[in-house]
Amino acid sequence: MAAPHAIDVMDREGMEAGEIRTDSLNGDAKRPPFGTRFLTDPRHVFQHNAWDNVEWTEEQEAAAKKKVLENSEPLPTEKQDEFDCRANEYWNDFYTIHENRFFKDRHWLFTEFPELAPKSYPGHESLSESADADDTQPGGLEQEHNNEGSTLPNMDAEFPGSSSSYRILEVGCGVGNTVFPILKTNNDQGLFVYCCDFSSTAVELVKANPEYDPDRCFAFVHDMSNVEADFPVPDESLDVLVLIFVLSALHPDKMQASISRLARLLKPGGVMLLRDYGRYDMAQLRFKKGRCLSENFYVRGDGTRVYFFTQDELNEMFTVAGLEKVQNLVDRRLQVNRGKQLTMYRVWIQCKYRKALSQLPDTQC
Repeated sequence: MAAPHAIDVMDREGMEAGEIRTDSLNGDAKRPPFGTRFLTDPRHVFQHNAWDNVEWTEEQEAAAKKKVLENSEPLPTEKQDEFDCRANEYWNDFYTIHENRFFKDRHWLFTEFPELAPKSYPGHESLSESADADDTQPGGLEQEHNNEGSTLPNMDAEFPGSSSSYRILEVGCGVGNTVFPILKTNNDQGLFVYCCDFSSTAVELVKANPEYDPDRCFAFVHDMSNVEADFPVPDESLDVLVLIFVLSALHPDKMQASISRLARLLKPGGVMLLRDYGRYDMAQLRFKKGRCLSENFYVRGDGTRVYFFTQDELNEMFTVAGLEKVQNLVDRRLQVNRGKQLTMYRVWIQCKYRKALSQLPDTQC
């Protein structure tokens, strides 16, 4: 693997997790899957730009808890309300300034979430043992789409992508760093991709991208925290829902209702995929006093907000929404800036939760 030109996570607390910026001279952006590179000798820490499944010492975790506690005094309520009311403005400003230059395309998606890759759906292996999957190791999900005995919505009504056989929605799409890799990689004619964002500026940038194809994609503005807002698709019409570093941007009080509303959009057997910030991630520990909004919830310098999850918190949200656990793992990575000889501990959580297949009523006498 080529040496990175720089890992810019130090420039902004909310830098995209998993992003690797490579030396522009050779353009080598290939990366192994999470969980396959282990640091066995600390003397070799600068040999690679990232290490997987890094175990924290008790002292390290205690220091992280202390750091969070030191900066845990929340801002006044009126200030918190201001950030909540102006959330749309702050995200529009973010995309107006950075356009499509801040995040890189997420090519790692197909390693971590094979459901997004070609031929990962209808006609393939079932998910009969998925609910018992190891919670600590990454793994793919071959969805079961045998709908015998399940009640599906009436799909006769016309809506964008209504004739498609496999539908993916990304919520919080930004400028398309997930959507466009999916469209470029997955050329299946039955695929249709929906994407939405809170920021109208971001959605306009998606539509202005030369790779945006309205025959295969539909971008729209949507506030996922507004559970009364309509979607352009009916309930139980989606195969996959993607949430990549978006749930953490919501106010914690609005998260459960938002997940429950999204769960209604999934077909029986459909899956919700999430990757987001974990408790004591480097970004959380770098927040200074005066940035805390509430417990584990912070505001960045640009006005955007971020929450840091535990596995249990996410499991409870998905379970209350009626979804079954397929995967819920914590990914502790040690990122390295070899040029500056810096080490940076990242903590992310990756989840896959499935909507159960409906059962036929018991007709036995």
